[in-house]
Amino acid sequence: MSQLSRLISILTLLRSKRLLTASELADKFNVSVRTIYRDIRKLEEAGVPVMTIEGKGYSLMEGYTIAPVQFTEKQANALITAEHLVNQSNDSSFTKDFKEALTKIKSVFRTSIQEKSELLNSKIYVFDSNYENISSNALSEIQLAITNFNYVEIYYRKADDPNITFRKIEPYAFYVTQNKWILIAWCHLRNDYRAFRVDRVQNFKILTETFEDRKFDILSYFQSCPYDAK
Repeated sequence: MSQLSRLISILTLLRSKRLLTASELADKFNVSVRTIYRDIRKLEEAGVPVMTIEGKGYSLMEGYTIAPVQFTEKQANALITAEHLVNQSNDSSFTKDFKEALTKIKSVFRTSIQEKSELLNSKIYVFDSNYENISSNALSEIQLAITNFNYVEIYYRKADDPNITFRKIEPYAFYVTQNKWILIAWCHLRNDYRAFRVDRVQNFKILTETFEDRKFDILSYFQSCPYDAK
């Protein structure tokens, strides 16, 4: 768990329980008590009123609350519309992650906004004129590889080609055309940038090994190498 995730979890626990000891938190997150001391200081530096009760533990100042996020009706409608567009994606991992995120967002909608968003949801339908019965389940994992600069190993099959090739790639960017996700990556087999249709990735593995950023620029790529994934 990253420090940010742990800080958010500690804050949630402090809000739900009156008193917590450093040992309890250390056991909960499988870290040292010294790490918990540092985390508590981070929360205090961020303005969270953590009270230290000598010999007993930590609690939040009485009455402390986090201001709820408020959405306007137009903002809620934009999210509902985006959901319909996302549902046209042929990558199940991306669709699943978006639905889970949207469920959390909807939980903070005011009742009136939620009722109107549900009404709008029933009034939208997106036709897919370019439907192709090919799906993928790699997008979410490869997105993480892009932002963390992890190498990816893929087994890839081109269109109208029964052969599957093994590639070790450095993933850099995505774009979408005709409801198909295209990954642009540095291919070590070809020693150059290549575009890969994500739905043609047969298997993949995200490696812990990281690569040095080549400062890829997607606009420059399009100027020199238009869409060519097959």
